[in-house]
Parts: sequence; C-alpha cells; structure tokens
Amino acid sequence: MTKLDADIPYLLLTPGPLTTTKSVHDAMMFDYSTWDVDYNSIVQKIRTDLVGLATESAEYTSVLMQGSGTFGVEATIGSVIPPDGKLLVISNGAYGRRIAQIAERLKLNLTLLDLSELEAVDLSRIDETLSSDPDITHVAIVHCETTTGMLNPVKEIGKIVHQQKRIYILDAMSSYGGIPINMDEFHIDYLISSANKCIQGVPGFSFVIANQKLFENTEGWARSLSLDLFDQWKEMEKGKGKWRYTSPTHTVLAFAQAMKELDEEGGIKKRFNRYCENQTRLVAGMEKIGFELLLKSELHSPIITSFIYPNHPNFDFSEFYNLMKERRFVLYPGKVTSADTFRIGNIGNVFPEDIDLLIKTIQEVCDLMKITF
Repeated sequence: MTKLDADIPYLLLTPGPLTTTKSVHDAMMFDYSTWDVDYNSIVQKIRTDLVGLATESAEYTSVLMQGSGTFGVEATIGSVIPPDGKLLVISNGAYGRRIAQIAERLKLNLTLLDLSELEAVDLSRIDETLSSDPDITHVAIVHCETTTGMLNPVKEIGKIVHQQKRIYILDAMSSYGGIPINMDEFHIDYLISSANKCIQGVPGFSFVIANQKLFENTEGWARSLSLDLFDQWKEMEKGKGKWRYTSPTHTVLAFAQAMKELDEEGGIKKRFNRYCENQTRLVAGMEKIGFELLLKSELHSPIITSFIYPNHPNFDFSEFYNLMKERRFVLYPGKVTSADTFRIGNIGNVFPEDIDLLIKTIQEVCDLMKITF
C-alpha cells in the first residue's frame, strides 16, 4: 500500500506515468542482453499473458514496440491499413485528434468524425458515417479519453463496426489492465496500450493485441522501418521473444513484475474496483469542498477526472499545483479547449486512503490560498 514516507517523493495523480511499487522499481536492477534466452522467455510470457487478459480466444496474438504509447498508435495506424484503405477516426478529445494527426502525417485516406468533448458519443452518427462511405475500411477510437476523463462506449461502437464489416482499432492506452475489456465481445481487431498505464509498469514500450488472421495479411503495408508492426511481430515469433532492434530490457523486467502484481491483486476486475473506489471518493471529496466537475457523472471513467477552475480571484493553478506538490501530490493540467480545468488521476499504486489524504490536503491548500466556495 502506498505511504507518503521518505521512500516516496510524491504521488503521481496522473494517467501515466504513475506511482509504481518499490518491487517494480527493484525489478529493473538487473542487466540483461537482448539476445539472452532467459530474457526472451520473459518477453514471450508477457506476450502470452497480455492476450490472456483480453480474450480467451486463440485467434489473437500480441507484439511489443519500443517507445511510448503514441509510438504504438503510430506503428498500428501506419502498418495495418492497406495502401487503398481508408480510416475513420472518431474523436472527442486531444488523443483522438492525435490519431487523426498521425494518419494525416502518414498521408492516409482519412475521415475525422470530430464530436463534442463534453457529450456522450453519438452512435447514430457513427453508423450513418459508415453506411454513407463504403470506402472506409478501418475505424479507430480512444477508450478512455483522458482529455476530460470520458469513458467512450467502445462495446456499442464495436457492435456497429462489426455489423458494418469494418476493422476496429481501439486505443486502450489508459484503460487496458484497469477496466475489463473482452476483445471478442467488443469485436476489437487491434488493441493498443502502454507499459506505464494500468498495468502499473514504467515507460519504455507499448504493445498491440491483434486478431492474428487479419494481422498476417498486413505484411509490407508499413510506412516506417522502425515502426513496422508486422516485421516486429514476425521477429518476435521467429526469435521467440527477440526484438528487431535494441529493446528496453529494464522496462520489460519492471513490466513482468507489474503483471505479477496485477495477478496478486486479483486481476483486472479487482483493480477496476479499486480504481472505481478511488474515483468515487475523489469526486465526493472534491464536491464537498466545492469544486465542480467538467463532465456529467455518467460519462466518467475511473481513470482521471477533470475539475473546473473555481470562480475565485485567489485561484491560480500554478500556485495551487506547486503548493500541492510541496505536500507531495502531483496533479495534472487541463487539456480541454472549452474550459479552464485541471485533472486528477487515481490509477497506479494509489489506494482509497491516499485519496482521503489528498482531499484533506486540497482543503488545507484552499484555506491557505483563501479560496472560499
């Protein structure tokens, strides 16, 4: 359990990187060669276990890719869409728009369905867009849009995409490992996430879980050498865990330990319950102080929550942030275009009692800044 003691400078209340355990840190204190058989066997176990968390089907495989989550998104978008394909990006925040930006930079045929950051996704517009444009071959959306904290209805969207016979790409960066996802039930063909999110590892690589039959048809489509997802997968299959280029060995060891700790906690459902309890306490505590939520409560994910700046002359976010950091809590700036907000995440090695202490500290800082509600 997390304690604000001498070993922990502060709690990262962000959507990742996030506060990890000492045992995850300690796992990195070993130097492996990327060619080492023991190291490659760890990679193989990670690949198998990642698939097992998302599906019971034998039709899926996984591949790890060096770099942050955005590297994994770009590797996927740039590798699995054929030269004559067309991508529909459903966006209701900055990270959906980033997928579209990647597609534009890669000069892909793109349709952007740009929806409100503050309202629920309009499923009928998605259905109508696909019905009216038979050239669209792939559909991409972000599961937890951490711009606001909104949780998109990816199961319902998957049903529409499946009925329309298109290929479904899910950016599950901030949700995989912390929110139950069934790739079969949700009709997901490609799921992308990162080592330093809900699995509670450290930054260094992303990963993709893919429908193997579809994926095997993508050879030669990649628009990049280093981000060629199929070639990376082929090398890992042939070399039994070998990466094409230098892999982040220490990050992989940390991730293997984090996967073990996820299992020890009771799996994704138990972790989801903890994150939900964290978020419930956070919202109740902030509202009791007087802070206003950006989104309607039914739209929230258990990952991160946006709060509107108080309408008070003494509130300055930089000062508020620094005072909280001095007290060993690191918050997250806002990213919404339509309002002044800040965000508080509650994933990572963070527990309900940590949230209670956070709320107590926020009240103390508000009193110090003479902010009244």
